[in-house]
Amino acid sequence: MTESHRTEFKRQLTDTFEKEVVAFLNAKQGGEIYIGVDDVTQQPIALADLDGLQLKIKDRIKHNVAPSALGLFDVFVTTWQGEQVIKIVIASGSEKPYHLTKFGLSSKGCFIRIGSASEPMNERMITELFANRTRNSISNIRSNRQDLTFEQLKIYYEARGLPLNAHFAKNLELLTPDGHYNYAAYLLADQNGNSIKVAKYAGIDRIDLIENEEYGYCCLIKAAKAVLDKIKVENRTFAQITSTTRKQKQMLNEIAVREAVINAIVHNNYARETPPKFEFFSDRLEITSTGSLPEGMNQDDFFSGISHPQNKVLMRVFRDLDMVEHLGSGVPRILQFYPKTSYVFLSNFTRVVFPYAEGFATTDQVTPQATPQAAPQAAGQVEERFIPLLEYCLEPRTTAEMMQYVALKDRKSFREAWLAPLLEAGLLTMTLPDKPSSPKQKYQTVPVVADSEG
Repeated sequence: MTESHRTEFKRQLTDTFEKEVVAFLNAKQGGEIYIGVDDVTQQPIALADLDGLQLKIKDRIKHNVAPSALGLFDVFVTTWQGEQVIKIVIASGSEKPYHLTKFGLSSKGCFIRIGSASEPMNERMITELFANRTRNSISNIRSNRQDLTFEQLKIYYEARGLPLNAHFAKNLELLTPDGHYNYAAYLLADQNGNSIKVAKYAGIDRIDLIENEEYGYCCLIKAAKAVLDKIKVENRTFAQITSTTRKQKQMLNEIAVREAVINAIVHNNYARETPPKFEFFSDRLEITSTGSLPEGMNQDDFFSGISHPQNKVLMRVFRDLDMVEHLGSGVPRILQFYPKTSYVFLSNFTRVVFPYAEGFATTDQVTPQATPQAAPQAAGQVEERFIPLLEYCLEPRTTAEMMQYVALKDRKSFREAWLAPLLEAGLLTMTLPDKPSSPKQKYQTVPVVADSEG
């Protein structure tokens, strides 16, 4: 690797460091700065006090660059040829031109990356960029409610050991330039009108809707965690049981799906007041967010991990709460498990489609009309969460005993979520099949038929 339009090497932290940061913020693709690497030989240079150096870098960017770059950069320690160095990832900002605070909007303060150098902007470029500066970001949109409270957000920060002080709204950039709560604050408040939908369909299209849950009207962090929990429940793990083995297989890759969910929520264009949506079909999960590729970014840039945060305030908060890792790491991590063709870029939306694992079949696809030849296969295909209950029911159990075992008190919920699927799949049987409503009715696990390998 050599220095380029996206990469800068520095032996140590220098007085010109902020100039490189500004240049990358103003570039269309952002960039990366390595501290502790010789710019000529690319050999690592030993650094002292890495923790202190990281704090110093963050502090200098925070105080010496304007507009605020918080949420647009990431600082962490990485390994370079066996030595620890510091890497700063800088995203392309949406409030160009960025500049050195002490020099303002002038050729001494505004820089842009050209080749492997950071060059000063001329007055015409500065004027044009300033005229086109994004005005509809959620940081600049005033919340239609100003009676906002943030108890949920404070709890999440305290849990991370980062208690919020009296000036948190200003520090987290939840205020407009004139001091009112902005739309980012509205999304992070205890109560708002934002709601994220998770829908479930019986087939491969949107005709037969069988479930439609809403998670929202609360702090976006709380809503995001609720969506993740819901998808985790839906992302079933099945076990193929034989006489000697039990092979586990998950419906969707957990790492990729989590990254896609967070990306959809953090980068969604909330200025259009349309939240992301998550839809389960019989063969796939679709995640759709508002907004397409940022101006100046193509699909190759997107897939390479170039970061261009739609909502820098949300990005910063999600990173503070350890819900987002390094800038630009999400899409490359997803591509480790799913192809680029999983993404569909529309004029106003971005959609990612995750097909279920090959051979996957949900228990609600197994019906009483299944052929006798299919029964042994259905009996061997067991959803992971059912296995403890099936082991418990090797001896006949009453409904009350089973409900107590799975810690459920609502009989209807238990029948719909547990009993009915197991009976329909032929995994449980009644001890009194001719008297299904008998108060003496018990249920027993059907012995698993060993396959030909057993």
